[in-house]
Amino acid sequence: MTAQSKAETAIRVHRAGPLALLQDRGRFGVRHLGVTQGGPADLYSWAWANYLAGNPWGTASLEITFGGLQLIAERDLDIAIAGADLGATLDEQPVPLWQRVTWKEGQKLIFASPVSGLRAYLSVRGGFAAEPVMGSVACVSREQLGGFDGWGSKLAEGDRLAIHTPEGKTAEGMTEAPGHARKDFREAPVLELLPGAQIGEFTGRSLYDAFNTWWRVDDRADRMGVRLLGPKLQCRIGSLISEGINLGGVQVPADGQPIALLNDRQTIGGYPRLGALSPLSASRLAQCLPGQEVKFVARGSGQVLRDYRAFLELFRLRRS
Repeated sequence: MTAQSKAETAIRVHRAGPLALLQDRGRFGVRHLGVTQGGPADLYSWAWANYLAGNPWGTASLEITFGGLQLIAERDLDIAIAGADLGATLDEQPVPLWQRVTWKEGQKLIFASPVSGLRAYLSVRGGFAAEPVMGSVACVSREQLGGFDGWGSKLAEGDRLAIHTPEGKTAEGMTEAPGHARKDFREAPVLELLPGAQIGEFTGRSLYDAFNTWWRVDDRADRMGVRLLGPKLQCRIGSLISEGINLGGVQVPADGQPIALLNDRQTIGGYPRLGALSPLSASRLAQCLPGQEVKFVARGSGQVLRDYRAFLELFRLRRS
């Protein structure tokens, strides 16, 4: 969205819910300053919501976790909701997911609670408007950066949200995601993991367990990372000099329980790592509810890169 785009208030927050954050593609080029990237925890669903709403890559959307959010439109809006099924309704009528719909002035949009998945993405044609901080509006509450006020604040009742005026009278492109693109978040996912530099330091038994165990998602999971519960993994390395941490990095602390790091992770860490989840697998893990099971499968960088480039080709290059 261009800096010259006009923005007008178009949505009022009737009830804020536990966690609804503004997220564009993320904040890059600042990790040497100790600032994390932010951005959508589920990049896949965020991209689809924007695409179906008729927005270019990188447009800011709302990431809604757990539900509990109630919004009222102050003018007619074209929207798309992708990701988790949080029981969304418009004036008590179910909202179709993974497709473009019209949200009429005065209608109340309610996100109830998870039916499947954890995070839903609400994209409005034109995109949500906010002042960028360090080149992004991505909201990272822990660092008090981004969001609608620039300070990483959560939404509050009575807030009024501005939308960029879209170009053209009607949105172009696909209005509904094909069936194969819609994820069933009730299924136990198999997550692609690229082996890392320290993987050879884990015992043979630990490596067997790492890739042959169905790990359970712990209650201790947020936008920083997801702790997984299962057999204790043992590493011959006692400690490491802290090094940079990438999205999806799977650390193994002293208790032997892996932690997969997500968008709001710290920028450096000193625990040995099994490797890193592919970007799309990190997105899939971000939709897992506590208690859900996941499994790792080792992958080489070649196939992972081909899959990721194909993903970007659909969303990024067709809407530059």
